[in-house]
Amino acid sequence: MNRWPTKPLGEFCRTGSGGTPSRSKPEYYDAGTVPWVKSGELRDSIILDTAEKISEVATRETNARPVPKNTVLVAMYGATVGKTAILGIEATTNQAVCHIIPDDQTADFRFVWYAVRSCSDQLLSKRVGGAQPNISQAIIRDTVIPVPPLAEQRRIVKLLDKADELRKLRAQADRRTATIIPSLFHDMFGDPAINPMGWPLKSLREVSEKFSDGPFGSNLKSSHYVPTGVRVIRLNNIGVGYLIDDDRAYIAPEHFEILSKHECLPGDVLVGTLGDPNLRACVLPPQFGKALNKADCVQIRPKKGIAVSEFICWLLNLPSTLSMASGMISGQTRSRISMGRLAELRVPVPFVALQKEFAARVSEIRAMQTEQAVSRRHLDDLFQSLLHRAFQEKL
Repeated sequence: MNRWPTKPLGEFCRTGSGGTPSRSKPEYYDAGTVPWVKSGELRDSIILDTAEKISEVATRETNARPVPKNTVLVAMYGATVGKTAILGIEATTNQAVCHIIPDDQTADFRFVWYAVRSCSDQLLSKRVGGAQPNISQAIIRDTVIPVPPLAEQRRIVKLLDKADELRKLRAQADRRTATIIPSLFHDMFGDPAINPMGWPLKSLREVSEKFSDGPFGSNLKSSHYVPTGVRVIRLNNIGVGYLIDDDRAYIAPEHFEILSKHECLPGDVLVGTLGDPNLRACVLPPQFGKALNKADCVQIRPKKGIAVSEFICWLLNLPSTLSMASGMISGQTRSRISMGRLAELRVPVPFVALQKEFAARVSEIRAMQTEQAVSRRHLDDLFQSLLHRAFQEKL
């Protein structure tokens, strides 16, 4: 039996949302100094700055009114729907963000923040709408949370803060580790945009035994996907230096036979040419056996004796390589680099023995990153367990 009273958020919190000042009025944005939070900036974190600022004029003439520091924010729609943040500064928001200001005599703002995060699945289950489901302010106001005495709230917040801090420290370490391979590349080969070591230049097609895009159009549609079979590598599976093994898709073996010229093998470099960033690459891991790349996922199989997969992969992941290829990017709503143009990109090609040394050192770094990923998952699991237990009166 619960010892704590429960209340809907709307009973002891003020809520509201902001607005988007008209882009047709330069005076709303030019030389703006007022932080303006968009829903995409909510990442279950504390917001200390924003990507855009608006003017004081905009805060007076539009719905983008300032809300105070320590306000709890919830994304009501968009890619981050259900995500939260705390304002570490006074700021305004757009209309996709609900702000929650607790009565400080009833609830600690950080307790409310954690409580809303613990209700994430509940909130998402109440989304409405078609192409872009949303949660309304009314749904948020009607969300019921436990409200123990303030002293108990602060005890719980202190425990959750400690667990969250461990996750932040792990994330900081991971970000530092993520810079090691690019730094190693620059140390061993120099910046490819400058080629300070004078390596011979070759086009990507020249260093490739196979340079191929995936099947387009009716050859491979989502209706062809089956529960098991030959793995299809899509744009959302290509990360910067690693394969994202989520949102898996497969096609039947007999369908694969028809498309077998697009076969990908372990060690092939897979390149995303659409999305963010416009150029990103990973190496197909050994456990995949054979796979198939989809449209806009370029497959590069390096020529033996000339290029090594890890070298090509990390060469393509460098920001300076993307800048070299910037003239190849086309399209307005969805910018992409065509396979044909990418094939002609001329890049430095060091001695293959040096590339192999780089690959060996990358392997060591990746082993360390794998251990870190396990640690990160354990800390995430611990935090989620504590978050759940806190609002079940089990902490």
